[in-house]
Amino acid sequence: MAIGWRLAMQAALYGSDGFFVREHEGPADHFRTSVHASPLFAGALARLIGRLDAALGHPERFDLVDVGAGRGELITALLATVPAELAGRLNVTGVEVVPRPPGLEPAVHWRRDVPERITGLLVATEWLDNVPLDIVEPDDGGRLRKVLVDRRTGAETLGPPADPADLFWINRWWPGPGRIEIGWPRDAAWAEAVESVHRGAALCVDYGHVKAERPVFGTLTGFREGRQVAPVPDGSCDVTAHVAMDAVACAAGVPHRMVRQREALRVLGVDGSRPPLDLARTDPASYLRALSAAGAAAELTDPDGLGGHWWLWHSIGLDDRGTMLW
Repeated sequence: MAIGWRLAMQAALYGSDGFFVREHEGPADHFRTSVHASPLFAGALARLIGRLDAALGHPERFDLVDVGAGRGELITALLATVPAELAGRLNVTGVEVVPRPPGLEPAVHWRRDVPERITGLLVATEWLDNVPLDIVEPDDGGRLRKVLVDRRTGAETLGPPADPADLFWINRWWPGPGRIEIGWPRDAAWAEAVESVHRGAALCVDYGHVKAERPVFGTLTGFREGRQVAPVPDGSCDVTAHVAMDAVACAAGVPHRMVRQREALRVLGVDGSRPPLDLARTDPASYLRALSAAGAAAELTDPDGLGGHWWLWHSIGLDDRGTMLW
């Protein structure tokens, strides 16, 4: 039986045996994110957290909330990276649908929903691209209809007309022709998460596009064991679609700044520059370490890869300096 893509993604990713809820394997077994690519990413976020802590006046408790925390990889890296003084004030929460991973620092909270009244930083790295959405395409008469999919085979057919809510979102955010990925569920999810921040900031890191660059054929795809595959929503692979980042930014209703990861990381000290050759003659061991770090930084800042991701930053309850922390 064919169903809409939003329901199909929900079942495939978060159902009883969905891709993200299996305990015997994690997302890192199937695809590589900035968090998995290099500790330099966590180091850059740690510096950003330090700047935010200063902007907040070094509160007695600094909340750090990781939405879509996976198996706690980013949390673990940050706890090992931030200064001891700040680490002693951190109240860390991982938000994820899977049970608490073994070996996680005991002080870390683990829950399925975002906590209320956060003072500090809420961060979501490659979370919104897995928030389920519907897809529409025009029929032969030009009328937009929902795309239905068979969960077993991935075969698609055209179904009923697009809903009024879908058309409202399309008219504002995706007015071009072709295959349209309706982003309002991502807008709603991000707005709800940002609303939990009482004072501090929210950071979304994800791959996406803006209105002037919407892809005519859409971006829906699958990943399994490190390879891109057909997005069959049977639970055997990740099913993901790029995020309409400008729509998400506006939905939160608070000031924002949006830049590419390449730019953000360079400001935070990750630039991928090769070490000088003179260092190889005077201190070969240091040269090799610097060269390795440069390679990892180059991957994180590659404009055709991870460096092309968007960083969406919202400051809440801060003065204008809060939008310029990187």
